[in-house]
Amino acid sequence: MTLERRMRVVAPEGDELIGLKVAFATTNMKTVNQHFGSAQSFAMYHVDPERAVLLEAAEFGKLAQDGNEDKLAAKLDMLNGCAAVYCQAAGSSAVQQLLARGIQPMKVSENAEISDLIESLQDEMRQGPSSWVAKAIERVKGPDMNRFDDMEAEGWSE
Repeated sequence: MTLERRMRVVAPEGDELIGLKVAFATTNMKTVNQHFGSAQSFAMYHVDPERAVLLEAAEFGKLAQDGNEDKLAAKLDMLNGCAAVYCQAAGSSAVQQLLARGIQPMKVSENAEISDLIESLQDEMRQGPSSWVAKAIERVKGPDMNRFDDMEAEGWSE
């Protein structure tokens, strides 16, 4: 299975996006209405505590839920850099492959509103993230390059 169409939104120059990239399995860009393995399309957003920006949309075409593992490769590659993917369901092999890439699969109810899911994620980011969100934020931020300065100021040495 190959990627059929992909649209990327170009951010204005100087508008550095710091937050999480999340994907939604959707055919209508409004609700999560697809199983991961047979998803025809995905919408990817950058989400931070204050805003959400559509980054891209990708279409794969119609697929059956047939257990064919080959169809996952293109989707997994397309989701590179995502912290999570929201879908109605995902098979165990897909879940394992997503987790191996650092992508948290999020099972949601049928036709869950993307805007509601984004708002819930933003609330969680503001109020104290769950473990997967905290880990994803740490991966995005990277190590604190000044983390040993306080120890040095206290007189610690090697």
